Formats: sequence, C-alpha cells, structure tokens
Amino acid sequence: MKKLLLLLTALVPLACQQADKAPESEATLSVGALASLAVSPPELANNPITEEKVELGKMLFFEPRLSRSWLISCNTCHNLALGGVDLLATSVGHGWQKGPRNAPTVLNAVFNVAQFWDGRAEDLMEQAMGPVQAAVEMNNSPDRVVQTLRSIPEYVQLFKEVFPGESDPVTFENMARAIEAFEATLLTPDSPFDQYLAGSETALGAEQKQGLELFTTRGCTACHGGHNLGGAGYFRFGLVQAPGAELLPPEDKGRYAVTNVATDEYLFKAPSLRNVGLTPPYFHSGAVWELDRAVQVMGVAQLGTDLNDAESLAIAAFLKSLTGKQPEVVYPILPPHTAETPLPDVSVGRDGL
Repeated sequence: MKKLLLLLTALVPLACQQADKAPESEATLSVGALASLAVSPPELANNPITEEKVELGKMLFFEPRLSRSWLISCNTCHNLALGGVDLLATSVGHGWQKGPRNAPTVLNAVFNVAQFWDGRAEDLMEQAMGPVQAAVEMNNSPDRVVQTLRSIPEYVQLFKEVFPGESDPVTFENMARAIEAFEATLLTPDSPFDQYLAGSETALGAEQKQGLELFTTRGCTACHGGHNLGGAGYFRFGLVQAPGAELLPPEDKGRYAVTNVATDEYLFKAPSLRNVGLTPPYFHSGAVWELDRAVQVMGVAQLGTDLNDAESLAIAAFLKSLTGKQPEVVYPILPPHTAETPLPDVSVGRDGL
C-alpha cells in the first residue's frame, strides 16, 4: 500500500500535460493526486454557514413553490435519496420540457471549481439562481419568487432571523445564499476508498485495488484528482478521439458558450467521481448507463487506450468504492401558502423566459 500511496501523490500523467485545465487562479484542488474527502464544508465566500441558515436552505431546497408550477424543487433534479441526481439522461422540467444536459450530483459540489458542466456559475449561490429562472426547468422569475416568500409569514420570520440587521431580508439573493449553505453540507465522507487511504487494507477488495492501480497508471487522475476526484478543471471531451454524436452532440460546445473562445469548444468540467456508482447515466449527454462502458469510452476518447472488459470492470469496481456515507436529511414540513401567494401556473411559453 505504501508504494501505491506514493504513486497516487506523485503521479502526473502525460495526459494532464495535454488536457485543457482551468486557469491556475480558478483551480482550488489538485488535479494530479488523490486525497480523502473533507468531513466538513469549507468556508463560503461572503456567506457564513450557520445552523439557522442551513435549516432555511433545506426548506428552500425542497420547496416546490419556488417553481412557477409548484411541482419542481431543487430536489426534483438533485434527489438526495438518489445520490443527488434524478437518474434521467436529461432532466424533465416545466411542462415536461427536457433540459439539454444531464443533471450533475449536488453531493460534494461545494468542492468543485465552478458549477454546471460548463462552469458558468462561480459558486453554489449563483447556481441556485439559474434553474429557478430557466424556462425548461422551474420557469419562474426573481420577482415572483420573492412575492411567494413574502406571502408566507413563516418564511418572512425565518429570513429575518437568518439575515439579521437587513432592512429587507427576503430577497432572491438571500434565498440562494440559504440554499448554498445547505448544499455545502451535503458531503459524503468515509467511503471505502477514504478508509483505504486512512490505512485500512481490507476496505478495498482485490478487484477494486486492481482498478485503482489501473486508474492511476493509465492516466485517469489527469482529470479526476483531488479530494473530489474531479470537478477542478475543464477538459476537452475527445482529447484523443472524439466520440460519436450520440455521446458528444455537436451543437453543445460546452464551455465555449460561456467564454466564446474557440479553444474552449467541447471543453466540459470534469465531474467528481465520488458516488459515481449511484449516478447513471453518464456524461453531459447522459447517453451511457453502464459504468464499465463509460470507463471504456473515456479510455479511448481521453487517453487513446483500449481497455479490455476485465480492465474496465476493475476500474468500475474501484469507482464504486467512492460511494461515501450519504447525508441523512429529514424531509422538512413546509409552511402553508396564503391568499397572497401566487397560484401555480403550468402553462408553457411565458414571455421573457
């Protein structure tokens, strides 16, 4: 094990030199080494975590009235009972509209360099505001969200307690701050792999240890390193060989849509591999359901390596050892609406969204 741990911390594969990474100023985690997951959330920029804020954020995370239809909450697409995802190729939102990309897990997302596949949200606060306003997701507006929250006396009181000293605490931004604080607590430490790194030789089985060695020696750590085994940089999907259109839809150019820089075409944030055994289907297109097949695709597309069935199954077995202790979240009882609360609207095609 000592030899393997030295390999994990020292190995920087050739593929890492070829890959497109996040600018040094953006990266917060190492790309070339693996590490145990933190057991407590990091400090959030300009958003101190308090017990009261986390509790309010939990209520808002499960609050379907943040959506125009009263049907969709954050938990709809990031189901905490299902590894923080919805187990769909692409999420279904307002009026049964299908979104363009697979929903990433919310678990451990606080450790990502940015949010969304293209990194368009700097942090979880900014991310929380996006789906609420997206026409194909919750199809709401900031004004309507604030109107809804202000119409419910229990929420007004909770916002006053969580954001003391503010003359107008019930704001769209404070809604997002509370959700960010809650989501930052959704960590999954103590996976079998974490136990192995801590010195437990029996935490991984023989096939998983073989998969770990393949994972490091074949170059997977070039994109999937750090505490989160990913989430720290942007990489071209198809670095060596572009996959077919069913896996890499040509119209979705990834980070290019954010930066308008030609070299950013088809760059996507490498997802965290923690709990990946719980979160099929895989890739931003959600086109692959089997983990071992996803491993084979990545071998060819990113590393130019044809992994045989035994190798891909071994790596998949290792990846399943990254399933950590799932957060235990008690479903909140939400306060009732009032006569002033905007009523649900399930119509599609609202102007301005």
